[in-house]
Amino acid sequence: MPTLKVTVGERDRLDQRTRSRIKAAQEGEDLDDAQPVLNFGSYAELSRLLSPKNLELLEAISEHEPESIREAAELVDRDYKQVHRNLSELDDIGVIEFEGGGAGHAKKPKLTYDGLEIDIPFARSNGDIGAAAP
Repeated sequence: MPTLKVTVGERDRLDQRTRSRIKAAQEGEDLDDAQPVLNFGSYAELSRLLSPKNLELLEAISEHEPESIREAAELVDRDYKQVHRNLSELDDIGVIEFEGGGAGHAKKPKLTYDGLEIDIPFARSNGDIGAAAP
């Protein structure tokens, strides 16, 4: 599994990178080294991903490979509904995925990436990135 690069407020730079990669692909260049990137519009959005509860869930999934959301909730000693909500949010942004889950079957949370690489270039901040909650 690759590592997911997480950035904040870099849409312009990412758009330019995407255009460059499209041009390179059209010219026949090999693009196998592409690292997946998840960009957040603000530090507040990033802080949701990096909340202690989400990080605890990701670590528990990595170490114990729970067979269900309920088992994941038990591993972190939290309410099923809260863990379900957190895992659904992590699934929505592609950090985890669910296997199974058909009628009467448990959904198994699985990591999509080996880890997260956080890239926050403070020198380029232009002031319109929302501040994270304390």
